[in-house]
Amino acid sequence: MRGREVLLGVTGGVAAYKAAAVASGLVQAGAGVSVIMTPSATRFIGPTTFEALTGRPVHSDLFSPREHYQGEHIGLARRAELAIVSPATAQTLARLAHGLADDLLSTTLLCFSGPVLLAPAMNCEMWAKPSVQRNVTRLADDGYEMIDPGEGWLSCGQVGAGRMAEPDDILERIAASCAALGEAEEGEGDGCGS
Repeated sequence: MRGREVLLGVTGGVAAYKAAAVASGLVQAGAGVSVIMTPSATRFIGPTTFEALTGRPVHSDLFSPREHYQGEHIGLARRAELAIVSPATAQTLARLAHGLADDLLSTTLLCFSGPVLLAPAMNCEMWAKPSVQRNVTRLADDGYEMIDPGEGWLSCGQVGAGRMAEPDDILERIAASCAALGEAEEGEGDGCGS
């Protein structure tokens, strides 16, 4: 992952705290990490945590650019080579499945042309809902890569499917996607990012 530019989207669920471990693991592996937090994500974990871990500003407002004055969504999408949304809430899955662009994260991902990994996390009843599963299927059909949630103890006090994959498992999947990017670049002969 060394030298890769990764966009990390953090959305509003209890599992947002695990995204800090994902950000830290990416930085330790040598990746540059830009973080977009949805407004609800900031209710679960503070932007300062991600700024300290990545050494970069956290982005959360579509209309208040911190780095890219042509539009944060365009600048962040152009800089990234790979994107991961961790956790990906039911709301976020629905936004992406239907092409909505009503916050910085969804707008940026619509501008982004590289691989996008999604690590869903939610209550087991939510995860089992036909509407959520339709969105998951649609996203997979659209080329998004799912990192399926596991089963276990959930913050709601239930045991079931919906627990976000562990940070080490997410990092392994990101590393595999980075390796695939490297192979594709070698096939093109440009050697970019290797």
